[in-house]
Amino acid sequence: MSTATFGSTRLPREQHRALKKAKRLQVISLVYLATAVSLVAAVMGSSQAMKAAWIEDCLSFLPPLAFLLAVRKVRREPDHEHPYGYHRAVGAAHLAASVALLALGGFMVVDSMMTLVRQEHPTISTIDLFGHTVWLGWVMMGALVYTGFPPVILGRMKLKLAEQLHDKVLYADADMNKADWSTAGGAMLGILGIGLGLWWADSVVATFIAASIVKDGWTNISNALSGLLDRQARTYDDSEDHPAIDQVRRFFAGLPWVDEVAVRMRDEGHVFHTEVFVVPVGEPSLQTLETARDRARELDWKLQDLQVVPVSELPA
Repeated sequence: MSTATFGSTRLPREQHRALKKAKRLQVISLVYLATAVSLVAAVMGSSQAMKAAWIEDCLSFLPPLAFLLAVRKVRREPDHEHPYGYHRAVGAAHLAASVALLALGGFMVVDSMMTLVRQEHPTISTIDLFGHTVWLGWVMMGALVYTGFPPVILGRMKLKLAEQLHDKVLYADADMNKADWSTAGGAMLGILGIGLGLWWADSVVATFIAASIVKDGWTNISNALSGLLDRQARTYDDSEDHPAIDQVRRFFAGLPWVDEVAVRMRDEGHVFHTEVFVVPVGEPSLQTLETARDRARELDWKLQDLQVVPVSELPA
């Protein structure tokens, strides 16, 4: 089997398989999204809720594209201008997609609320389908079923891969996919509201859909910026400090020649840049330091860029 790398980091077999599967899923997602966006555009009529669902589907192109571009970029080896490699491409892609989510979500909130203020009454006509007159709302809801539920399955498949690859763009994409059913369900309520004569229900639902996009965008911008500003390394879902920090600390604390230890670890994208400060007992040899470093790297595949720094006292 061929070897996959993230820059100078060689991926273990499990991560190699996960990367191939993730890329395949993202290509499938893009093909599916193309059909979903075309279908919704064909039937959305004047419904604000359908318009919001369509725009959200269009925005769903961003994370898969960002992921595919980022994993291509990070494979480049470090060079003179980029001695740490190109791992930050993941964070840059995460930030770019998040800004687009926030901007378009904000536009949709304003647009939907203005429709309420102007008291625009959307209408849903009928169409001739196989010789029968059918209310277009039923066709719209059928389209929403198609756009709402397959992404939930794709999202659950991507979620496990995001953890294996420590990929926050893939996680953000999976998280959005898992929530697509709520957008589809909300848009269906808006269409039913129009059918029952509740003209305002459509715009209210559209506003809630837009607000959820704004929330996703803001949360992802916050997490992406924190990573780019060298926050202590966290798990792929940003829920807590990464367990590798404590693993490295315990490993060095257990060495007989180490008196005190502190670990500084930042997330470069898929891998970590780690500095281990140790107050040694006596004067450990260069071979002792290098052996400890190499053994520590074996704790987690993401710890390839790890340095051991002997100091007289730990930094603040």
